[in-house]
Amino acid sequence: MRNAATALRNLLPVLAAWLCVPAVGQYFRTTDYWKTHRNEITIGLGASNFLGELGGRDQIGSSFIWDLEVSQTRPAFSIAHRYYLREKFCMRTQLAYGVLAGNDNLTEEPARKRRNLSFRSDVIELAMFLEFHPYTEELGHLYDIRGVKGQKSSRVGLYGFLGVGGLYFNPKAKFNNAWVELKPLRTEGQGLEGGPAEYSNFSLCIPMGIGIRKQLTKELSVGLEMQYTKTFTDYIDDVSGNYYDNALIAEANGGQGSPSGELAAYLADPQTGDRYGAGEQRGDPDDLDAYLFLRAHLHYKLYKYKTRSKKYRTRLRRQKIVF
Repeated sequence: MRNAATALRNLLPVLAAWLCVPAVGQYFRTTDYWKTHRNEITIGLGASNFLGELGGRDQIGSSFIWDLEVSQTRPAFSIAHRYYLREKFCMRTQLAYGVLAGNDNLTEEPARKRRNLSFRSDVIELAMFLEFHPYTEELGHLYDIRGVKGQKSSRVGLYGFLGVGGLYFNPKAKFNNAWVELKPLRTEGQGLEGGPAEYSNFSLCIPMGIGIRKQLTKELSVGLEMQYTKTFTDYIDDVSGNYYDNALIAEANGGQGSPSGELAAYLADPQTGDRYGAGEQRGDPDDLDAYLFLRAHLHYKLYKYKTRSKKYRTRLRRQKIVF
């Protein structure tokens, strides 16, 4: 009996070591694994397009994307930071830049073509978004078990977002190969007697959209995102209401016959032939401006391991990902 007890005591350490081998050799992804990469940096590059009075399809202006003029597509860029509040919810802070443009010469709709206005504007947007990720992208085994194949995680993620922000714009028109700021010219009589109030170069905006992501490595993923932004201004293209007396516009900008006065009068109504009279429709103040961003994204996750165990941190960093 004494010999059996001694043998059992000698066997226990061996059994314990053998049972611990799987625990040391494998790492299982826990439900709070997402907390190790709550922060993420995103860079976006793509295209922008204007949705407003100028340009558009060969018809009277339409809402949303039905008035899109593809030839007026211009570059767009963004940089953003994400912070995940939950595994499927995150807050995103984004600084975006885009160029918006429109030209009545590109449409065959008679009233627009006769109006003959054009513009371009740099737009800078700062916004915060709430994102919902119903499908998240991951690499490797579903439970992140080292050396085990099968039951792979989804490499593709899908998300939607809604936000609020502010934007800066400054419409310009081209004259003799030079870009001229339109707001100081008061092309619709802004600030003049009987005219509308002067507009601001700043506006609130509501961006919204959807995106898709694909995981490349543990830190890197790529994606494609479409953002539609509704603004609270109708002057991104300097066109909103009615025509103002053209002679008074020239008088307010240096007088008739002066270069500045003639320039202001021409850019307010550059049509050939008889000009529109004061009070005739120039834009639609009830249909506020909007724009689109379509960008390719590069996402980089910032991993952070909150543990006192250096051995555990090293094992996470060297973790083998099975494709």
